[in-house]
Amino acid sequence: MHLDHATTYPERHSASATRADGSRRALRVGLGGPVGSGKTATVAALCRSLRDTLSLAVVTNDIYTREDAAFLLREAVLPPERITAVETGACPHTAIRDDISANLEAVEDLEDEVGPLDLVLVESGGDNLTATFSKGLVDVQLFVIDVAGGDDIPRKGGPGVSTADLLVVNKTDLAPYVGSDLEGMARDAKEQRGELPVIFQSLRGEPGVGPVADWVRARLADWQAGAAPSARPAAPAGSPA
Repeated sequence: MHLDHATTYPERHSASATRADGSRRALRVGLGGPVGSGKTATVAALCRSLRDTLSLAVVTNDIYTREDAAFLLREAVLPPERITAVETGACPHTAIRDDISANLEAVEDLEDEVGPLDLVLVESGGDNLTATFSKGLVDVQLFVIDVAGGDDIPRKGGPGVSTADLLVVNKTDLAPYVGSDLEGMARDAKEQRGELPVIFQSLRGEPGVGPVADWVRARLADWQAGAAPSARPAAPAGSPA
């Protein structure tokens, strides 16, 4: 039996929205999802899309390596000083939900060293469908799944799929090759998430990361206006075709 989208999960207190000098700090956006779903590729694409108009930085998480940060550095998506890595040493969700101290320190150090920043992207290491971010670490969170992982993932639910502020169904270009039913995934996601937005994405063609980047910009506009970024209208789900 899959989880009902109305299922509730424990809330954690949001971090202060202001820095010590009283200025509004950067919006923190968390990206979680299973191994291989395309989180790092999505982070890289977001950096390319947003870097010319926004001041941003990235924190990556891996268990014992800094592989994701190394990928972003090789791709030169941002200057090296704007990319930092956290080695969690344990299950990735531990460092984004349970003991957020290493990630929180990394975010705050980036703001101190290369700020002022508009936006910080915090990428979790690959995790399962239960992965969620503490509200003490991020202000909004994306959960990335991919069609090659199975078109039953939205139906299985879990807090990552059901409660993330945005669900991204990635690698839609692979659907014909792996037999995934995109329309069925859209229906299942709607059942799990209610009015929470879903975007179907392929980074190999147009519009690529554009709809996700637009969603991030809208959340940032809310944040900079002093509104809670999670108090958002539902976004179009995008075409699952």
